[in-house]
Amino acid sequence: MPFRTKRVYDPPSPEDGLRVLVDRIWPRGLSKEKARVDWWAKELPPSNALRRWFAHDPGKYLEFLRRYREELKGNPALARLQALGKEGTVTLLFGAKETRYNNAQALLAILKEESLTGGGEA
Repeated sequence: MPFRTKRVYDPPSPEDGLRVLVDRIWPRGLSKEKARVDWWAKELPPSNALRRWFAHDPGKYLEFLRRYREELKGNPALARLQALGKEGTVTLLFGAKETRYNNAQALLAILKEESLTGGGEA
């Protein structure tokens, strides 16, 4: 699968391929030059209400994933992201300190599901 995740605060590397920030808010204290973001996909993060409800609580992760998948249905930015993945490696960048239970990991899981089921949209 051409998609991977990485904290936006970690140094960029050639293996990252296309770097896509999937957070609604720009990461605190990080310049655009240092972040080297190719696309800030502001249309892909979960809604503020869903993000606040989830609050990176591992116990809510599966329900968060389900709700986030619903929010992404028909989202043209998701289709663009899937198309970019067909061209090469895409790194989904996130700012959260929580590296396992966050929206980038959820988006990665959704993209993997779509590639396994052959679905055109989440």
